[in-house]
Amino acid sequence: MRQIVKVTGILFLLIAFFACTGGQKGEEDLTAWVDPFIGTGGHGHTFPGAVLPFGGVQLSPDNGRSGWDWCSGYHISDSTIAGFSHLHISGTGIGDLCDILVLPARGPFPDDTTAGGDHFMQPHWSSFSHSREHAEPGYYAVYLDKPAVEAELTVTRRAGYHRYVFKGEGEGAVVFDLGFHINWDLPVRTFIKADSTGLITGYRFSRGWARDQRVWFAARFSRPFSRFVPVKGGAKGQGNAVEGRNVRGIFFFDDAGAAPLLLKVGISSASEEGALASLHELDGRDFDRVRKAARKAWQQELSKIRIETPDTTMKKIFYTALYHTMMAPFLYSDPQGNYKGADGQIHNSGDHERYTVYSLWDTYRAEHPLFTLIQQDRLGDILASMMDFYHEYGLLPVWALTGNETNTMVGYHSIPVLADAYAKGLLKEDPEKVFEAMKKSSMTNIKGLKWVKEIGYIPADKERHSVSKGLEYAIDDWCIADMARRLGRKEDEAYYLKRAGYYRNYFDPSTRFMRGRMSDGSWRTPFNPLYSSHQSFDYTEGNAWQYTWLVPQDVAGLIQLMGGRKAFIAKLDSLFTLNKPVEGENASPDISGLIGQYAHGNEPSHHIAYMYDYAGAPWKTQERVDQILRTLYFADPNGLSGNEDCGQMSAWFVLSSLGFYQENPADGNFVFGRPLFDKAVIRTGQGNTFIIEVHNNAPQNKYIRKVLLNGRELKRTYVHFQEIDQGGRLVFEMSPEPVKTWGSDPSWAPPSMTKN
Repeated sequence: MRQIVKVTGILFLLIAFFACTGGQKGEEDLTAWVDPFIGTGGHGHTFPGAVLPFGGVQLSPDNGRSGWDWCSGYHISDSTIAGFSHLHISGTGIGDLCDILVLPARGPFPDDTTAGGDHFMQPHWSSFSHSREHAEPGYYAVYLDKPAVEAELTVTRRAGYHRYVFKGEGEGAVVFDLGFHINWDLPVRTFIKADSTGLITGYRFSRGWARDQRVWFAARFSRPFSRFVPVKGGAKGQGNAVEGRNVRGIFFFDDAGAAPLLLKVGISSASEEGALASLHELDGRDFDRVRKAARKAWQQELSKIRIETPDTTMKKIFYTALYHTMMAPFLYSDPQGNYKGADGQIHNSGDHERYTVYSLWDTYRAEHPLFTLIQQDRLGDILASMMDFYHEYGLLPVWALTGNETNTMVGYHSIPVLADAYAKGLLKEDPEKVFEAMKKSSMTNIKGLKWVKEIGYIPADKERHSVSKGLEYAIDDWCIADMARRLGRKEDEAYYLKRAGYYRNYFDPSTRFMRGRMSDGSWRTPFNPLYSSHQSFDYTEGNAWQYTWLVPQDVAGLIQLMGGRKAFIAKLDSLFTLNKPVEGENASPDISGLIGQYAHGNEPSHHIAYMYDYAGAPWKTQERVDQILRTLYFADPNGLSGNEDCGQMSAWFVLSSLGFYQENPADGNFVFGRPLFDKAVIRTGQGNTFIIEVHNNAPQNKYIRKVLLNGRELKRTYVHFQEIDQGGRLVFEMSPEPVKTWGSDPSWAPPSMTKN
């Protein structure tokens, strides 16, 4: 059942006014099309709270529940709010953050609940109704039933802004709960202090997915509190400060309902001084003006792509997807430029801003190629942050989170992101230093790389997830080879091209599947291509049906392995039509969004629908892309078919709905699919305008009849980054029937490592 979140009640009387002020005069307010609740149901794992584009504070409600579907702290099925914390991750599969939780409440607070110290605040958690909840870009509001409080949240880049309206008379309280935690996260050292001027400072150090996380905060209320009560565990204390593993601070206000109570909170990963500098972002700033500024910031980002379509549902899905692509990486350095590095030391970012949260196993596929089109102004800092991590840690990031390497998932996918930027002329870092970092990350002995270097494949009896690791490494190694070619490093190019072709060592011609190979060269038996096990076996969150296609760097080579175009197309057809379930007693829940055995809910499948373009049947790509766009994305909380994963799921929709997708993550070729909208205008990073027009467009007209680029017919089935970036006009002429001759010649296929 899909649930639509509606807005009612006195709390939101001003919403209509602000909905009209997101854009410039005469400009459509694109923020009005964004629904932050999309993805908060099902397994999307998004959060609905207030955040700026790539902002360092994500101020959002937490339900207080642990579990896979509460990885972001919030799920639409819940009806309890434990408070509002200042850091969240969008759409991942492991819960962390939810730091510096704040909750408006009313007493009584028992004097001693030491026996259940971790649960001291649970009696004050509040029920709420989704009918009295509202979210928009940069703003969130909800009515908390238990304390009878209207709560509103907005943000700057590094600070959160709360506005609470207590209903009725009498004492109220606001609690800073530094002991709050969900899932893997646990506080290890916390501190809070309130001085005589009303300044509140403290920190929360924790261990979880990020093994060493540190957050300092500084805060002020809009009026003096009547008293401050420190709490350690569940026992109340005295004085103006408290330190321990699990501390809280309760701030009381005698007549809480006399006027709206405002709270400003700044954060830093480096120091109290950095948190104070973040707090200064809100100096002299009115809540409504900050909210309006947040909406304006989102309007500016969303307007980088303007679409025209009569389908308002698809427009809502598109702009919410574009919004979700800007949740990560997020700002990590404080206003002084300081941050906690991957080596545990405090560093200064110097001439750029430092970012964190790099879910690269996901985002290298589509989100980072999208950034090269519309985030060139920020891309330099994002890439510089990856190199910062390398200098601190000794290797490029795999899955970096708040100054930690989580080593989650497989591959070294910083490499395609950096190589793609270099190939497109967008890398500001010294390319020789970047190349050396790539080589160092690719030449370790961890996660099976020892075997890649020694025998050309990872033995299934020596390493878990051997097939997935080997195939992902081959993609990354092609990227190193391509950068070596551009740098004129012939020997390195030859070496890494050889490694890029090691995907062939996992292909079993007798079954025509990628499968686990043992140390003696034999295939693992028994073999069932439908089988998957989340904790073990040869594939990461998938099975042989899904991983056999993970060769985006050399689709032409895979076609040869399959026995030619006809055999390849037949096998690819079977992937989408096989009407059998995934098998295995412990199959990953990430294998979702199924069409046959195609699993759109998990990232290794995201390029597969575009592979028909390489085999002379682009009409089949158009058919499948249209099916995915229309059946696996919805304009409601259950609108995603799998984890959002820091924007990758949404980036696929954004690019694919425009009519193309970068199959190879670092070659700059955007392969044609099925454009959804009558018109799209992309404002590129160079300040140019690239216009996409779709003639004879209709839901039933899903097939391409002809493509024109700047008025000239385009025979090939792709457009290159430079052609988009320099501006121009791409026209698709559509047909209700497949045009099987268009794009069918081998010379029109996109390039591959193996020549067509």
